[in-house]
Amino acid sequence: MAARESSTVAKILGCQVLIIMMVSLGFAVWGWQKAYSSALGGFAAFLPNLYFAFRVSGNAGQEARKILRSFYTGESVKLILTAVLFMLIVQLPDIEILPLFAGYSAALTVFWFALLLR
Repeated sequence: MAARESSTVAKILGCQVLIIMMVSLGFAVWGWQKAYSSALGGFAAFLPNLYFAFRVSGNAGQEARKILRSFYTGESVKLILTAVLFMLIVQLPDIEILPLFAGYSAALTVFWFALLLR
């Protein structure tokens, strides 16, 4: 069962990278700043999700209280990491906000489609 869950998590993370690349390539038509901003927005969603996946993946076979604590800690750190990444990204020169949030939103929509496909 753990291998299947790990496989599902890997597929979701892989799909996120694929979506980030596709959206960034779409924005590349209008210039490298838009593509760059879109990619950074996508990775502002991807990196915290990657952290959360690693944080929670080692919980198989533990008692429920430890698993729940790990989820809460992982989600809290994920939210803080997302905020810190956005604070750092908006300090960069030539960042465009609309593509930034479009890349971020596109990466997050992978979870919706994962639920539909499951």
